[in-house]
Amino acid sequence: MALLDNEKCVLPLSSIAELLNAKVRTLKMYEEKGLLPQKENSIKKLYSINDVKLIAFVHYLANIKKINANGIKYILEMIENNMDEKNRNEFLDIVETRLESVSSNEIQDFDSF
Repeated sequence: MALLDNEKCVLPLSSIAELLNAKVRTLKMYEEKGLLPQKENSIKKLYSINDVKLIAFVHYLANIKKINANGIKYILEMIENNMDEKNRNEFLDIVETRLESVSSNEIQDFDSF
């Protein structure tokens, strides 16, 4: 049995929206504002498991912490510029664990306002 490749891009935005209990339009809005990992030379944008962790973090910052796009860009830039890949992945794993404890009542989608 092969090990999972967390870097392989296999998930469309619609599947990620379902996983995060969000609307596709909300995730597309993040994408338009440059908050999601950039995918180049691809007709259909697919995301990896590692990308999903980052997208979940962006969704958390926007919906729970109510941080605007510029604030989220700054946070992501700080993480990208000041953490190596190992520490970044460990940080996103910690965030993922904490996100699991957030109740669905606390998560409100932008489209519901």
